[in-house]
Amino acid sequence: MDVTTDELTRADAAFAGNRLLSTFAQDARALIEPFGELFDLDVGETVLRRGEPVRWSLFPVGPTMVTMTAELAGGRSAEVASVGREGAVGGIVSCGHAPAFSQARVLVPGPAFRVPMTALEDAKSRSPFISNLFCRFSDYLLAQVMQSAVCNSFHSIPERAARWLLHAQDRAGDRIELTQEAFARLLGVQRTTVNAVVRELSSEGLIATGRGTVSVVDRAGLKRRACECYQRLQDHFGAVIGATGRGG
Repeated sequence: MDVTTDELTRADAAFAGNRLLSTFAQDARALIEPFGELFDLDVGETVLRRGEPVRWSLFPVGPTMVTMTAELAGGRSAEVASVGREGAVGGIVSCGHAPAFSQARVLVPGPAFRVPMTALEDAKSRSPFISNLFCRFSDYLLAQVMQSAVCNSFHSIPERAARWLLHAQDRAGDRIELTQEAFARLLGVQRTTVNAVVRELSSEGLIATGRGTVSVVDRAGLKRRACECYQRLQDHFGAVIGATGRGG
């Protein structure tokens, strides 16, 4: 099959714009690139539904960000993890076809590289590096869920909000497309609470808000307001994955 220059350029963008894919050597890349496609995700688009089979793995590229939420009866929900260009969504922790436990929606729109689970599982079986890399990312994703559990139990809402914004800035850049209503849902708190926190962080000159956006103005100051959980997760990602996929 002939591959066009445009297709090669888009594939290069995917492998350069995702921190997992960027660790692939050429032989590993060759195992999944022919089966993958780079496409655009829209804000609010559901990419995983609880109870439905996981057929694809999505690798967010560039600013794209996906939020994973656990839902309760009555429509209540809260974020349990989020994934951007540092990782992947769908079929990473489980092996083969398995039902999704969480709901996953696009929070920040943008491109993603989509690979069928059949191709990814075949690549894992043929490449010790790919198999090990996804085990390492599973470890990081579990660490994120565990850190979120303790964070939600012991840290204040302003600390949690600052931590969330730092992670979002790492993935999406300084300007984050986020309404305060959505922010409240992600943190699992009332909108009035988030409104007060946003006003507080804004008055301190740490963030600026616009219509449906939050911009990080003072990253160093925001880090001082955030809880320890942000840096712990950053350190753990470096330790288990880092720039090479083999950790520190």
